[in-house]
Amino acid sequence: MPGLSDTIRALAARPGVRRVVIASPDGLPVDSAGQEGDAEALAALTSALLKPAERLSAEAGGTGLARAVLEFEGGLALLGAVRGGNWLVVLVSPTADVGELLFELRQQGPELAAQL
Repeated sequence: MPGLSDTIRALAARPGVRRVVIASPDGLPVDSAGQEGDAEALAALTSALLKPAERLSAEAGGTGLARAVLEFEGGLALLGAVRGGNWLVVLVSPTADVGELLFELRQQGPELAAQL
């Protein structure tokens, strides 16, 4: 079974993926791979962004935020809850096959959680 670093590096090697970060609840990078984006800044910003997003989920009648997709002019940020308040952050280019990637991230969630 591959380790966390192997899984993160495999995700970062996919076409169109620019950076992958596991962000801790306190905004620190647990692990990261990829060429673009500052892992420390991404982890800190993810932590700050998720607090109001989780409140929005509660106001909308949800039981907790599981995934989020943020679209920017230069690409997308895919966020997925992993375990213990940790979040997977994947920055992708606008040309990436996001549908397939989201499906695979949902499937790999339990594997990532087991590695944390």
